[in-house]
Amino acid sequence: MSAVNSFGAKSTLSVGGTDYEIFRVDSVTGYEKLPFSLKILLENLLRTEDGANVTAGQIEALGSWVPTAEPDTEIQFTPARVVMQDFTGVPCIVDLATMREAVAALGGDPKRINPLAPAEMVIDHSVIADLFGQADAFERNVEIEYERNGERYQFLRWGQTAFDDFKVVPPGTGIVHQVNIEYLARVTFTREVGGVLQAYPDTLVGTDSHTTMVNGLGVLGWGVGGIEAEAAMLGQPVSMLIPKVVGFKLTGAIPTGVTATDVVLTITDLLRKHGVVGKFVEFYGEGVSAVPLANRATIGNMSPEFGSTAAIFPIDDVTLDYLRLTGRPAEQVALVEEYSKQQHLWHDPSHEAEYSEYLELDLSTVVPSIAGPKRPQDRIVLSEAKTQFEKDLPNYADGIDETDVDEAIAETFPASDPIAVGAHAHNGVAHHHVSHAPAVASKPSQVTLADGTSYTLDHGAVTIAAITSCTNTSNPSVMLAAGLLARNAVKKGLKAKPWVKTTLAPGSRVVTEYYEKAGLTQDLEDLGFYTVGYGCTTCIGNSGPLIEEVSAAVNDNDLAVTAVLSGNRNFEGRINPDVKMNYLASPPLVVAYALAGSMNFDFENDALGADAEGNGVYLKDIWPSADEVQSTIDSSINNEMFTRQYASVFEGDDRWKNLPTPTGSVFEWSDESTYVRKPPYFEGMTLETSPVADIAGARVLAKLGDSVTTDHISPAGSIKKDSPAGQYLDAHGIEYKDFNSYGSRRGNHEVMIRGTFANIRLKNQLLDGVEGGYTRDFTQADGPQSFIYDASVNYKAAGTPLVIFGGKEYGSGSSRDWAAKGTNLLGVKAVITESFERIHRSNLIGMGVVPLQFPAGESADSLGLDGTEVVSISGLEQLNEGTTPKTVHVTAEPSEHSPAGKQTVEFDAVVRIDTPGEADYYRNGGILQYVLRSLV
Repeated sequence: MSAVNSFGAKSTLSVGGTDYEIFRVDSVTGYEKLPFSLKILLENLLRTEDGANVTAGQIEALGSWVPTAEPDTEIQFTPARVVMQDFTGVPCIVDLATMREAVAALGGDPKRINPLAPAEMVIDHSVIADLFGQADAFERNVEIEYERNGERYQFLRWGQTAFDDFKVVPPGTGIVHQVNIEYLARVTFTREVGGVLQAYPDTLVGTDSHTTMVNGLGVLGWGVGGIEAEAAMLGQPVSMLIPKVVGFKLTGAIPTGVTATDVVLTITDLLRKHGVVGKFVEFYGEGVSAVPLANRATIGNMSPEFGSTAAIFPIDDVTLDYLRLTGRPAEQVALVEEYSKQQHLWHDPSHEAEYSEYLELDLSTVVPSIAGPKRPQDRIVLSEAKTQFEKDLPNYADGIDETDVDEAIAETFPASDPIAVGAHAHNGVAHHHVSHAPAVASKPSQVTLADGTSYTLDHGAVTIAAITSCTNTSNPSVMLAAGLLARNAVKKGLKAKPWVKTTLAPGSRVVTEYYEKAGLTQDLEDLGFYTVGYGCTTCIGNSGPLIEEVSAAVNDNDLAVTAVLSGNRNFEGRINPDVKMNYLASPPLVVAYALAGSMNFDFENDALGADAEGNGVYLKDIWPSADEVQSTIDSSINNEMFTRQYASVFEGDDRWKNLPTPTGSVFEWSDESTYVRKPPYFEGMTLETSPVADIAGARVLAKLGDSVTTDHISPAGSIKKDSPAGQYLDAHGIEYKDFNSYGSRRGNHEVMIRGTFANIRLKNQLLDGVEGGYTRDFTQADGPQSFIYDASVNYKAAGTPLVIFGGKEYGSGSSRDWAAKGTNLLGVKAVITESFERIHRSNLIGMGVVPLQFPAGESADSLGLDGTEVVSISGLEQLNEGTTPKTVHVTAEPSEHSPAGKQTVEFDAVVRIDTPGEADYYRNGGILQYVLRSLV
């Protein structure tokens, strides 16, 4: 219960015979002009006002919000709950377990470390699509998952019993964001506080950037790093500036042949160009009521791709209908309606709030699209996909330019030749060509499978076609469209190309149930789309190996092959180490590309194959109509499915129930474990803070370009055999087949430090033309090439601090706490870039690393920095006086490794510690140390 009620906001709401204490937003002057999302923040402040962390001044500032002003007012947001997935969640629980020991060492009670906000984890990131295209793929993949991850799962089972208010949804259930919208989200939250039953908006932070999917339900929440999530679990409010809010008006209706995926790729393209980093996006206007809830969730999901903190829809009848469909109790639906109307959170299209900026999209103008080959915002109109592929290929295949591509295509396969896109008999053996693939530079590879099937593989071949990821697998319109397209293709006698690895990973078991009811399971399986697991799979890099012969051909001939997935992430090196070009597409287009077999394909003019009469079959011949999709939704989905599938969601199968589970309030670490190790964050920690020191004599560990993602900094995918992490596992007796992924080993800091900056596509500009986790080691006389981890060990031994130089949008991508933790543990003290993505910047501060920016308009290159310099940073000590400097002075002097004649470079870097709360974290050496000291 809040200790202060300055605005007389406290009131009572009665619904269905139950009284709830509420805090009325209309008690604050100016509430009526606020956007929906800021009214949620206003209620949050009214309810948590304590005169210290949350003050009347903050509440007044929100009431008198000036939409166009630059954000400068810090507020403290207290989320109702925390949601986690297992990759980012395991280190959270590892850290809480470590904090329990640290509290005891400092003389406190270990049980003080407990989630104060409800925390729910869904294990969805660990299943890998090892087996595919066969009936037992799901069962076998789950078995392998348990074999690989038994240690982690035992640890999580311990956490479930050791911590209060912490629940785990076991493996094989669904994707966290889909489970969130279908089951966990309350929309209106209730909780007994100080003996009184309160009702308030359901809000959350999540340890996955796509937490914003729940924004589609009118629930305000966003992705944070694991370190921020831990702080929120321990009752620390999230420090933030009152953001700008972009009003986004949707008008018109989606045309025939266009999917929700096409809409969201268009919105992503639009908002990236507009610039929404650090802002809320809010959808408003008459058109909102025409957007189905599943589409709202798809749009909300992609918020990190356009860069906004949140992308929210208001609450209306569509929200209530979805809650009923998904089996929420009638009393909860009634509470959501009454509370939302009482608190002015109900959508009223006639009342327009004030926004900082305005955008509009007429949905009737959206056309079928894909995005790639390496960023979600790189949208390509489907009709231009083949042409764009030809333009992009030279960037991924050595020795090719655009003229080569065009000439090779003309020579190899005449555009009018339907055989080039299908299959024909050659000497009695089925023989395939990758449609119109360019036969240049790489010597197209002849591949023969075990069954005698033979084909030519070349650049552009689609080697993975994956229906995957929360963005689309929660949306029945695109999932059923994929099933119907498969049915139509099977009727026409079409088959997926034999070099394509086809996988289906539904976001929840409800999808499987409605596929069964609609009679579409068999059609998908006929094209190779068997269910491989209920989890993120391909989108997170858990695509599993390519077909063995395909992988060999790709590596032997250095082919630039492709993946097409219905996910939200397609960054370099993320999907599969053999695949250089990755494209996002709707589920039906994933099926279509499996049939086409190549990105070098024009769906308007190229036939997918021939029917029984020998006539060419084109995409338009098998694309299902919008009416057919809708009637299938209406006849095959009901609320009993949701009630049935979620009835025992926390119980798990026999495998889960039979896991041996440790007991006790403090975890017993095993020296043998290569999955769960006690991290070193609190070693030698005292109750008093050490003064902040300037940085002197630092060397540059890496000089990086633009758009370096958290995937580049801390990859989640496969561990290379000869990498430092691979060498560590090998030394600990782990066979290569059991290496698993970086993501699955996040509970072991030894693996993760060695994996920091280890992405196979990282380009460190200290080296020429080298990709991967390498740098120059300036502790050696000639600064030789070295693994980044090995160099960091030498720098640490020499007592040399480290810095990173970066370009624009540094740290974009998933909210990956290990990108900051690994940076810290390598010995990096400062990261200097042109600009940061929101979550990674705050995570660096949370790990005691200072984020700095080059002066406006300047970069490492424009200042003449090449990374061979010795770097000193002065002015940080001002933080000891309780103030944060706006800039610090950076001096970069030539070293013995610098080119002759190099001059000293000096500049003032902008300090990106943006709030007083962040300054407190930095002064304490990190957010966990701050929380620990405040608890003790």
